[in-house]
Amino acid sequence: MNFAKLHGAGNDFLLFDGRDEPALADELPPRVPGLCHRRFGLGADGALLVLPTGPASARVAYWNGDGSEAAFCANGTRCAARFIAARWGWREMVLATGYASIAAAVRGEQVTLLLPAAGEVRPWQEFALGDAAARGRYLVVGVPHLIVRVSWPDFWRRDLAPLAPALRRHPDLPAGGANVSFLQVEGERNLGVRSWERGVEGETLSCGSGDVAAAAVAVAEGWVEPPVEVRTASERVLTVEPQGPPLASPLRLSGPAEWVAEGTVRPELLTGRPS
Repeated sequence: MNFAKLHGAGNDFLLFDGRDEPALADELPPRVPGLCHRRFGLGADGALLVLPTGPASARVAYWNGDGSEAAFCANGTRCAARFIAARWGWREMVLATGYASIAAAVRGEQVTLLLPAAGEVRPWQEFALGDAAARGRYLVVGVPHLIVRVSWPDFWRRDLAPLAPALRRHPDLPAGGANVSFLQVEGERNLGVRSWERGVEGETLSCGSGDVAAAAVAVAEGWVEPPVEVRTASERVLTVEPQGPPLASPLRLSGPAEWVAEGTVRPELLTGRPS
């Protein structure tokens, strides 16, 4: 089983080529938790399998590190586009995900996606948390997100638990909960965003679709002007640019997708059982 490891702003993934290894469509899904394990495996936030479907078009399947399949991962899709560019020579392509067909363009390490308009945008809501509450806005950018604006002097150092996991599974959210992104305005076109992701059940160094959702909400509220530079916990910056009214128009996401390693998975990893 051959793999490559890439990361998008610190959000890291294992990439697999279904063209070279067709059996992976059946063999890969149950092995994802072991492959992604940080101690007993290769270590990653998730895994992706790419399969060509036509000229400059491919299907992308994505699994979180816990093995759950998700409809979409923006940073993962950007990494898939970079992987395809290196393996198949495409620089522009359309990637079919469980969310939508996404146009992607690769220029060196920089990968740009054009995403559909956000779906199921809900009004601001107060979420009760014992004696406290948090105000957030729910919307779907491929997967569900809850956006919470904060003003923390220790924004980049603060422990997100127990606040983030309590919000991620809050009973007032739809079944399955949501990724939670905390945004802080840093300038006229600048946001800081930290994200707690479903399927990882912890903070990731970046959540691409969460960064898009946070930027769309911030532009809609007039807190920042587009294009928005989103600083992530990895210190990498992603650029989000709504193509019209931010909560009702396609959104462009650009940023680095960086190559880490590639190799062959040893048989004992495939047959072993992580704790």
